Amino acid sequence: MKRFEGILICTDLDGTLLSSDRSISGENLEAIEYFKANGGMFTIISGRVPVTARKICDIVKPNVPFGCINGGGLYDVEKQKFVWINTLPEEGMELVEHVDKYMPHIGIQVNTPENLYFCKDNSAMVKFRKLVGVPNLACHYKEVEPPISKVLFAHEDEEELFKLIRLLDEHPKSHKFSFVRSEHDLYEILPKGTDKSMALAKLVEILGLDIKKTVAIGDYYNDIGMVRYAGVGISVANGCDEIKEIADYITVSNNDHAIARVIEDIEKGNIKVG
Repeated sequence: MKRFEGILICTDLDGTLLSSDRSISGENLEAIEYFKANGGMFTIISGRVPVTARKICDIVKPNVPFGCINGGGLYDVEKQKFVWINTLPEEGMELVEHVDKYMPHIGIQVNTPENLYFCKDNSAMVKFRKLVGVPNLACHYKEVEPPISKVLFAHEDEEELFKLIRLLDEHPKSHKFSFVRSEHDLYEILPKGTDKSMALAKLVEILGLDIKKTVAIGDYYNDIGMVRYAGVGISVANGCDEIKEIADYITVSNNDHAIARVIEDIEKGNIKVG
């Protein structure tokens, strides 16, 4: 039996696998290949949609489907198709109209399973578009054809983001959806009950794994669900306080080859899996 047989590692991207300069270190890549070669299953669970994660997947080469859309989908890179996806009910657009009416300065992006549509720009949305390197597919949110996987709002001023959160919480249909702050300047509407733990649960079911043999690594609020749900939950040292509080282990920062350290610590027995 290979040393990592039956173990699944799931990692977040930004702030976890990716260094602050958005690169993947050679140390991380070498460790991931070593882990897979010795029987391990490695994948990512990200807020991104497949079109914005494909370049990273081409580098990392997950050997099982990867989680996307903040837990709303699982995508098979080899077959280039979703193996499972959750989508928003049409009522979600009512919340978008509500935000547009009362906070017209908020950036709006609508995600379908295949594309990102930039429906209202501001400085935070321009920054996001440059960060993920996608074309500016611009249209009104009412013109986006369903199915819709999630809606993302953006503003660089944190106080404005807090106002947005309160506005959405007060909407009479807010209870029909889930919400997550995925970055300092981003807030998302997701299908009810969706978070990264849902993608992990679906993946475990598809692969027929024991949840005790899973490891989830993250840094931010949208990673809390999978870090709590996994057999072993790990926060990077640069993680937010909330994720550190619920993690089983705290490893080094994303700039210190965190994935490589986790794999090394599993092999040495410093991190107990199963």
